[in-house]
Order: sequence, then structure tokens, then C-alpha cells
Amino acid sequence: MNTQNVVMFGLVAAASAGLFGSRAFRKPGQQASPADHVAYAKDGLQIDIAYCRPYKRDRVIFGGLVPFDEVWRTGANQATTFATNRDLVIGGKKLPAGKYTLWTIPHRGSWQVIFNKKMYNWGINMDGKASREPAEDALEVSVPVEELAQAVEQFTISVEDPGPVLVLAWDRTKVAVPLK
Repeated sequence: MNTQNVVMFGLVAAASAGLFGSRAFRKPGQQASPADHVAYAKDGLQIDIAYCRPYKRDRVIFGGLVPFDEVWRTGANQATTFATNRDLVIGGKKLPAGKYTLWTIPHRGSWQVIFNKKMYNWGINMDGKASREPAEDALEVSVPVEELAQAVEQFTISVEDPGPVLVLAWDRTKVAVPLK
């Protein structure tokens, strides 16, 4: 077998292992991290969020799968996007109307929630690290963590009233970001 064939065989084997191995953890027909969309509209304000929703699957999420004190793309697959048709005030800071990518830095007692001006294709680089460029940050705010009594199996983003309030919940962790 020549070198080119060995390399090609290795690539096909690695891709097959990843494809079939990831399916072992899912129910038939279930995607590992399905895409979802949040649409909020009230009093002329429109907020649209596009993200992918990974499952807990008996894993330690925060401090495990998602390390503490490191930037997270806030979901799976593509970088999460957050769009608003009106200026918002978040943590006393102005976020101009527009489209942003949403990043977080989970800490044990609080999270930094970051709205970034740049659109990123995947959300992580080839080293598996978040591809966020801090120079493109439009706004950053720190919010407290709330421990939930019941675990949330699938990562969930919602916009709730009264407020609105941007809510991120997964496992036994919830953070709420008031929007004005």
C-alpha cells in the first residue's frame, strides 16, 4: 500500500469512527445537537436567536464538558447568533440593533455573557477552542448563576417575559440576562 492510500484509508476510518461512534449515544432518529430558533416579538421589539441544542446524556456539563473560566460558543456546531431590531440596554450598557454572535464564559457563581459583532462559521477553531475575537466584542455583562432543582436535559435558550429576559439553561444551571 502506498503512502497516499494509507493516508486515505486513515481519513476514511477516522471519519467512520466519528460518524458511527457519535450515533451510539443517541436515540434512533435523534440528532446529537439539533438546530433551533427562538423568535420573540412584543411591542415592536423582535429578537431572533439561532443555535444548536446539545443533550446532557449523563455527562457533567459545567466544569466538565464545558470547562469553567473558558470561552464557550454557547451551544454546539455553529456559533449561536442573536439579532435584535432595536437597541437594547443590557447591564446598563447599550447594545445597538443588529446581529451578533453570543458567547459565554461560565464561572461557578456567575457567567460572562458576550455579544460579538463578528459572524463565525463554526464557533471553534482547529484546536477545539472558541474562535471568538475579543476585539469584536460589542458588549459583555456578568450575570449570576441559578442552580435548578431539576436537570435540563437539552441546552435551551429562551426569551421570557416580563422583561424580556434572555435565559440560558442546561443541566442544573440557569442564567438570566435582563434586556431593556
